[in-house]
Amino acid sequence: MVIVTLYLTARYFLTPQSFGLYGWYRAVALDEIAARPTTYAGQKACDECHSEVVQRLAKYEHKTVSCESCHGTGQAHADNPDAPVTKLTYSHCVRCHEADPARPTWLKQVKSKEHYTGQRCTECHIPHQPNEVP
Repeated sequence: MVIVTLYLTARYFLTPQSFGLYGWYRAVALDEIAARPTTYAGQKACDECHSEVVQRLAKYEHKTVSCESCHGTGQAHADNPDAPVTKLTYSHCVRCHEADPARPTWLKQVKSKEHYTGQRCTECHIPHQPNEVP
């Protein structure tokens, strides 16, 4: 009986007031998330300055992948073009292309320990034109 009383008392004092108002979470969390600064710029912002790359990309397999999936959040770069964008690394490529039986068979996959020979992926592959060879 003491344990139940302690549990109910702790629950009463530790449960936020807005919990359960809209569902199984704190309702004020929505306001907190909305108040955070925007970090993603979106494809439209990339297209404003890099339209030739976006148009070229539209012809290849990566056409459905947003720029920020590989290059990282771009709001700082969109606001200030001198701000650097993330350079592609090996880990960016294997995030999607590492062999995994759970991935769809149409997605080109590699076993990185066998395929990767120490170079950067971009030495043999052009990310914006994956079918082309540099």
